[in-house]
Amino acid sequence: MSSASFGCDVSRFPFLRLALCTTTSAITFLAATVGTQDAIANGDTRSLTFFHTHTRESATVTYRRNGRYDERALEQLNWFLRDWRVGEPTKMDPRLFDIIWEVYQEAGSQEPINIISAYRSPQTNGMLRRRSSGVSEHSQHMLGKAMDIRLPDVDTGRLRAIAMSMQYGGVGYYSSSQFVHVDTGNVRAWPRMSQDQLVRLFPDGKTLHLPPSGKPLARYEEAKAEILPRNAALAAQASAGGGSLGGIMTALFGRKAPPQPAPSEQPAETAPIQVASASPESLEKVLPPAPLPPQRPKDLLPGIASGEPVQVGPASTEVAVAGFVATPAVPAEPILGFDETAAVRAIFDPRMTAAAVGFTPGFSSGLDSASFSGPAVKPLPLVRQAQLDL
Repeated sequence: MSSASFGCDVSRFPFLRLALCTTTSAITFLAATVGTQDAIANGDTRSLTFFHTHTRESATVTYRRNGRYDERALEQLNWFLRDWRVGEPTKMDPRLFDIIWEVYQEAGSQEPINIISAYRSPQTNGMLRRRSSGVSEHSQHMLGKAMDIRLPDVDTGRLRAIAMSMQYGGVGYYSSSQFVHVDTGNVRAWPRMSQDQLVRLFPDGKTLHLPPSGKPLARYEEAKAEILPRNAALAAQASAGGGSLGGIMTALFGRKAPPQPAPSEQPAETAPIQVASASPESLEKVLPPAPLPPQRPKDLLPGIASGEPVQVGPASTEVAVAGFVATPAVPAEPILGFDETAAVRAIFDPRMTAAAVGFTPGFSSGLDSASFSGPAVKPLPLVRQAQLDL
């Protein structure tokens, strides 16, 4: 897009030039993300067939189903492409499988993809570096982002050209060993193609690949503005599991905090029940003169003595726990018709009776002494009535 298209010299307006570059990059990014949606929209299913030249293992794996990565298939590929020298797998970059798949489709091969090398553990990479100067110290193989491949029915030089033309990452050409290195790193190639070779491969001059002189072709800047955002979008799509455009945008620009769940309807506030350990002496100061709980005192005493909370049934929870509440209780309402004098005198009345422990009720229609077995009822011994001055 030239400045003449706008009827002005864009070079004289740095801000306008920056805006145009930003717009171009945004359009390129959106075009790349839309391209990644084609596989999803079309329900793209992709399979790869490999033959490992060292382990002699073979595998056909469908790593994409309905446009999305199949996690179980990726785990299978992680193991298949392990460091065979030490038996150590890693998490391979799934974008690498998409690149290999596109190269394979473009090459028109009908043979399994021969694996020369895939993941390398640090110790294996160090061993190979000691044996050859051509092994990088920070190899993409160590990151699970590279494979050395061979297609038996495709010329190695042609395989190299196909991989370079896609400009997805790095491409290494090993003609004597007849394999090509493919990775998901920066767009580069080794050895570099000559100027004439690059011009034949990219007749429009729009490429990030450089000739041995280091001087880029004519449309290098255009290629940079288009290819770098595209590759970034593909990397984001891979990290999003081959998901939707929203997943790609999230992977590129960061994840938002998950929305907070709507507050549920809170019940009416009640006074908090504070249960604490206490000694019997301190309980005497806290316990209000309330009616006895519907539990026997002998059932409550072990809990009080040990300082442990007492478990009570649902029907008696409020009364039983009241003895352990640390805050002062609300005074009970007076009982109508209560006669304190009569109550005290009744304690010493010899006509009152007390039930002996251990009787068994018969639950007949009457409640006389014949309705019980055992030493049912007996009068209390006669005691002297207390003279109370009330």
